[in-house]
Amino acid sequence: MSQPEEKQPFDLCGGHPALDFVNSLDERFDERGPVESLCDYADLLRFTQQTSLLQARQVRRLGNTVTAEAATRTLRAARELREAMAATFYGRVDAHAPASADIRTLERYFRAASAHQELLWTQPAENSSARSALAWDWGRFETHAELPVWIVSQSASQLMLSDAMDRVRACGADSCRWLFLDTSKNHTRRWCKMKVCGNRMKARRFQARREA
Repeated sequence: MSQPEEKQPFDLCGGHPALDFVNSLDERFDERGPVESLCDYADLLRFTQQTSLLQARQVRRLGNTVTAEAATRTLRAARELREAMAATFYGRVDAHAPASADIRTLERYFRAASAHQELLWTQPAENSSARSALAWDWGRFETHAELPVWIVSQSASQLMLSDAMDRVRACGADSCRWLFLDTSKNHTRRWCKMKVCGNRMKARRFQARREA
């Protein structure tokens, strides 16, 4: 029996989990149609683990316990959240307001994430210099199928409600437009990846000048 093909890791060039999550729908603006990277619940779990939003033990538990029905429902929610995030991020980049329906969708998911956290008293590990403290945790909700969606929502809200939104950019290649957080010294980064989109656009401009 042949082994299932191992999927490629997500490309995390966005510099923030929320932006990488939007980028999981590739070629979003291509006239031939987008390419989906979140094909099933397992992909959603892979994303949250690769971006360190969830720990490996949490991912394993969810992968072993979530029912097929719950997985399908959660994947649908994840995609709905992603598209509301995309509308908001691209609206900011392109200087136009997202639809009110997208804002209400974000509000619903942000509230859900907050509602499923518990305030816990944390104990430091032995031989640690850290002190006991209060902290928000997923607690009894850690085994719920929706945990990946809640934690992506939390990551998105932290970015969207911060000054870092001023540094969100879209790749300058029209065929790409992946989102990224511009952390360059002069805030002049133009490409998601210079070796891919940057070089491709330079080659196109060079060819256009030759043909002019």
